[in-house]
Amino acid sequence: MAKVLAFDVYGTLIDTHGVVAELESLLPDKAMFFSQRWRDKQLEYAFRRGLMGDYVDFAQCTREALEFTDRALGADLSETHKEHLMSAYARLPAFADVVEAFDQLHRGKMTCVAFSNGTRQAVSGLLEQAGILSYVDDIVSVDEIKRFKPDPAVYAYLRTRLESAARDTWLISSNPFDVIGAKHAGLRAAWIRRSAEAPFDTWGGEPDLIVSDLVELAERLG
Repeated sequence: MAKVLAFDVYGTLIDTHGVVAELESLLPDKAMFFSQRWRDKQLEYAFRRGLMGDYVDFAQCTREALEFTDRALGADLSETHKEHLMSAYARLPAFADVVEAFDQLHRGKMTCVAFSNGTRQAVSGLLEQAGILSYVDDIVSVDEIKRFKPDPAVYAYLRTRLESAARDTWLISSNPFDVIGAKHAGLRAAWIRRSAEAPFDTWGGEPDLIVSDLVELAERLG
């Protein structure tokens, strides 16, 4: 039985493509492509900085990724537009399944925490504006040890903060790299396969659980 569920935030609880609506007013023909490229570059910068030992907070990775994507796609966004998009990134919506899933998990007396590359302040603000902050028992941020997922130290820190054994700690994420990182560190892990076309990185081994959304997760763990 799971004792602690650590939920990734960006892409798992919060829809990172919620910014597409803002992008459509600026780049109607390539809004979704811009959003995906921005997200991919954001993660790439976090990975690279982690390997280099050159930590900056996740918001800076996000801003640097926005600058790159603007140049790479020739979007020629103004500074005002970039600031507007960064503000929109702090107001991203929660996925529609989040509240129902948390209601079920709390009825089952599960401990649910947010576990993110974002800073505690950024994650708290993001979850609050999305209306789901009250559903998490705590926020654990990689910023507290200045590392990024999937560094094994991040998952070890999660267990230290929560005072939980690896076998009782579940990482819940829609990001395969996060799931693989957790499994490598000895945690249990569930992959939220939000797209039926999404492949998993087979070299990382299978997750303990694969579900299509968080409601299914709550039903399976409950």
